[in-house]
Order: sequence, then C-alpha cells, then structure tokens
Amino acid sequence: MNVVYILWLREVKKYLRSKTQIVASLGTPLMYLAVLGFGLGPVFRRAGEGSYLQFMAPGVIGMTVLFTAMFSGIAMLWDRQFGFLKETLVAPVPRVQIMIGRTLGGATVAVLQGFIIFAVTLVAGFRPTSVMSVPLAFLLIALIAIVFSALATAIGSSLKEMAGFQMVMNFLVMPLWFLSGALYPLQGLPAALAVLTRVDPLTYGIDGVRGTMIGASHFGIPLDVGVLLAVGVLFVTAGAWRFSKIEV
Repeated sequence: MNVVYILWLREVKKYLRSKTQIVASLGTPLMYLAVLGFGLGPVFRRAGEGSYLQFMAPGVIGMTVLFTAMFSGIAMLWDRQFGFLKETLVAPVPRVQIMIGRTLGGATVAVLQGFIIFAVTLVAGFRPTSVMSVPLAFLLIALIAIVFSALATAIGSSLKEMAGFQMVMNFLVMPLWFLSGALYPLQGLPAALAVLTRVDPLTYGIDGVRGTMIGASHFGIPLDVGVLLAVGVLFVTAGAWRFSKIEV
C-alpha cells in the first residue's frame, strides 16, 4: 500500500479516535464567537459594517484551521521522541512521500476541525450567502490547511524539542492570526499594519473564505487563490527539503 495513503490514514484515524482533542479544540473558537461575536456586534453595527458575526465567522474558521494544521508539527516531534519517525524514515521509500503523507494527513485533520467549527457558527447564527458558496469556501480552507501543514512539517523537521515549537506558536502562529484581518476589516489600516497584513499568507486565505461565503473580499478571490497556491508551493518545497535533511 502506498506510504502516502498509510500516513494520511494514520493521522486521520488518530484524530477521529481522540474525542477529547475534538471537544477541547472547540473552546477557543467558541470563546471568540460568544465574547467577540456577540459582545462587539452592536459596536460593529453602529459603525455601519453590518453583522459582526457574519464578518467574523470565516476568521474563526480560519483560526481553527491554522492552529490545527500547525499542531501537526508537534505530532512530528512526538513521533521523533517515541521512535515512530525513525521507523518510518528507515523504510525503503522516498522521504518526500513520507513528508507528503504527513502533510496531507495534518491538512485533512485541519479541514475536519474547520468543518466542525463551521457547523458551530451556523448554530450561532452565521449564514453564508448561498449553499453553493460552502463547497467553494472549503476548497480554499483545504488550501489554507495544506499551506500551514507544510509549514508545520518544515518547522517540525528543524526542531528537536517541544519547547522550541512552543516558541514558534508564540512568535509565529499568533502574529499570523492577529494580522490576518480575521477580527477587523482590512480597509483604512495604518500604513505599517497594512503592509504586515499583506505579507501574511493567512490574510489571503481568510479573505478568500469570507469572499466566497458572504461576498466580502478585500483583495479579490483570484488574487487570494493565486497567493495561497504560490505560498503553498514554497512551503511544500521547503518542507520536503527540510524533511529530507532530518536526523533521528
């Protein structure tokens, strides 16, 4: 059986068996939806921007996908610590296949988690403009998941300790999230902040999801998709290169 499929299936099965992880991962998105979605809703409406929940829900889905995809890098560190990674690397298969299998597995888990949060937003009152917009949005969500799962693979291949990945979460993932425009409109930002949002690949992912789901895209969906594809190629290439150099 193809090693890509085996590793992909392993990651998905591990996620589906972890009921505690699924439930626990709902905490932060629910907090943002409840505290910010409803708390800032009146302020957003008075500013003439409409429903804040409508605006914010795609960002919360993007946050969930980002965090879940990046945590796939922690799974690699656990596999290294307990010897599974070494057993995988000594198999007579190209390392790039192992990397692709792990990346696709992490991306699939992130998309599943994003779908759960999407269902939660529907319960909270979020409504996409049309039913047909949802599959298109999830194609973009899958692209976001692949981009950041590949980045997590590249980072996980470069680290040997869990503490190092915690620093990555604090100094990379959180800025990516807060600079993505998930919580605020991208129009009228100060010049420095506007530049930072434009170099954040997650900005284009959330903008694309928001554009397909509620028809409010700042950059335009073609540009969003183009940037995600370009960054995805870059991160997958970097991940494959770093994984080929990994030592256990």
